[in-house]
Amino acid sequence: MADRHLDPLPAPSETARRAVLVADDDASTREFLAAALKALGYLPTLAADGREALEFASRLPFDALLLDCRMPGAGAEDVLASLRTTASAASRHATAFATSAEVTPEQRRRLLDAGFAGVIEKPCRVAALGHALSSVSEAASTAKVLDDDEALAATGDAHTMRALRGLLRDELAALDDELGAYAGQPDAFIERLHRLRSACGFCGTARLGMQVKALQKHLVDHGRADGAALERFREALRATMTALDASLA
Repeated sequence: MADRHLDPLPAPSETARRAVLVADDDASTREFLAAALKALGYLPTLAADGREALEFASRLPFDALLLDCRMPGAGAEDVLASLRTTASAASRHATAFATSAEVTPEQRRRLLDAGFAGVIEKPCRVAALGHALSSVSEAASTAKVLDDDEALAATGDAHTMRALRGLLRDELAALDDELGAYAGQPDAFIERLHRLRSACGFCGTARLGMQVKALQKHLVDHGRADGAALERFREALRATMTALDASLA
């Protein structure tokens, strides 16, 4: 299985939007992770060192990054720090996982504090890899921003649907203003997201509902929301507000 070197990603499709960058200086590890990702329905792109990983992630939009902690050129932390601080990087807000053959509790905490969504220890089972990436699958879903059929089935009639969507539009605007404050209050944030998830079901905002679920899981797993997770949620929130404005006009 040959590594891909800066060949363009396919035209947008459900698979292309589930693109994963695998960066590891061990060829056998790259081969295993690539095969596992393909079996799970992802599109892997392989990088052999930190320099190549940064080049790929700067130019191509990935949904997730699997970055080895120790690579020639730059390790996982260096690659992620560079991406997060480069406004033009195509994968600046991609979900990132650190991979390592061994990691101490202190190292794990440092990696989470650096913005990684999790740490995957090598060798890993395919099922464990799939579990770690499950939130990426949902965040990359092709679900509609607004699904009228789903909303009508939940509310019973167009008048009720419209009224509930108006209330949701106001709630989303308020939440958009409050996201910064909620980021430091994980318990309150989880509770707010729980209420929002119910409203999404009634109003047919499927894509936002999936992002709500993914962010809830992120908060439960890590006790905080990093900048990338918040940015993905905010993008879905604002896209939903725009769609609701058009629906209510």
